[in-house]
Amino acid sequence: MTPLRILLVDDHDVIRGGLRSLLESRPNWEVCGEATTSLQAIEQTKALRPDVVVLDISMPGSSGLEAIPVIRKETPRPEVVILSRYEEREMRDRAIEAGARDYIPKSQGLARELLQAIDSIVRERSALAG
Repeated sequence: MTPLRILLVDDHDVIRGGLRSLLESRPNWEVCGEATTSLQAIEQTKALRPDVVVLDISMPGSSGLEAIPVIRKETPRPEVVILSRYEEREMRDRAIEAGARDYIPKSQGLARELLQAIDSIVRERSALAG
C-alpha cells in the first residue's frame, strides 16, 4: 500500500514537530515535507505532490486562507486541512469556501480531530479506488 503523503505547514517549530510525531505514528502515513510560510507551502505542494496539506491559517506574510485557492488551482489533488487558533464559525466558513476540506481549531481536541479528518480523507480515497 502506498503511504499517505502529508505536507505540514506551520511557522512554529514545536507545533510542526508535534504534528509530525502524531501523524507518523499512524501506519502508512508519512510527512513528506514541511514549510513555514504560505509561499513555501505552495512551492512544496507543487514539488512534493502530497495527498494532504495540513496548513496553519496564521503565518507571517500571506495567510493560509490566501494559499488554499492557489494550492487547489496549481495542484488539485491534495486535500487541505486548515489548523487555526480561531474558533469563530466565520473563519471556518471562509476556509471551506476557499477550498479547504476541513477546519480544525488548535484547541484541546486538535490531535483527535486532525486524525479523524485525515482518516476521513483516506476512507474516501479508498472507496473511490476500490
